[in-house]
Amino acid sequence: MNEKNKNLVIRTVSALTLLPLVIFLLFKGGLYSAALLSVAAAICASEYYLITQKTLSPAAWVGIVLAGVLPVLTLKEPERTGAGAFWILVFYLIFCFTYHLIRGPLQDAPMRVAHLVTGLLYGSVGLTSVAALRLMPDGMAWSISALVITWSNDTSAYFAGRFLGRHKLYPEVSPNKTWEGFFGGMVGSVVGMFITRGFFYPMLTVTDCLVLGIFGGILGPIGDLCESMLKRAYGVKDSGVAIPGHGGILDRIDALLFNAPLVFVYVTFVRGLLP
Repeated sequence: MNEKNKNLVIRTVSALTLLPLVIFLLFKGGLYSAALLSVAAAICASEYYLITQKTLSPAAWVGIVLAGVLPVLTLKEPERTGAGAFWILVFYLIFCFTYHLIRGPLQDAPMRVAHLVTGLLYGSVGLTSVAALRLMPDGMAWSISALVITWSNDTSAYFAGRFLGRHKLYPEVSPNKTWEGFFGGMVGSVVGMFITRGFFYPMLTVTDCLVLGIFGGILGPIGDLCESMLKRAYGVKDSGVAIPGHGGILDRIDALLFNAPLVFVYVTFVRGLLP
């Protein structure tokens, strides 16, 4: 078995192992899903900090804890999650500036503060969106939709790129991605939504499937490319080693971190639903 096929087997086994657990905890809802998303957010923040700063400073650990708090914040007063997140961010921004003002190094302080705040946002905003979606009317359907447009895109893009890929999408950032994979992934997102509607959640409309599938097919790959850009900038192959065959948590859910806010905004402002 060549290296590419071996990696595919490892990726598949990892996905088949983790997917049932993720779906089960989301189905249980409440503290179960919030805890799942909290742990994932904290790990994502830690991976970002390790990529950009190589070590976890005390300020980084505060960011990791706060990233884990944000998804759980939805449980208390879900309609006020945004306000709570805003004040957490304000606190962390002031804390980070004060920390580096005292601890230094002064010449690198602004960049370090920027990375600390970005790590908190990057690690938690998308997963907090999933937590908020789960609390909405038909919340399981919307949470699954965020996963479907992401995972069906990733799978379809992988196979379309592998068997049909000829034209490079953005070789400076991700040499293996192709335009054929991009459009194959978009088709996969749309088809995945219609399959979800047909077999599991008939309350999803044709418009829901098309809008979320198409825009998720665009925004998800952007999220993927942005994480690749981050790793390339810092000379890192994987964000971590948490998932065999996939690398770190960020490597697996980089597209979801962009797609989940998309679904949340769509459900809130287009569908007019609130937690």
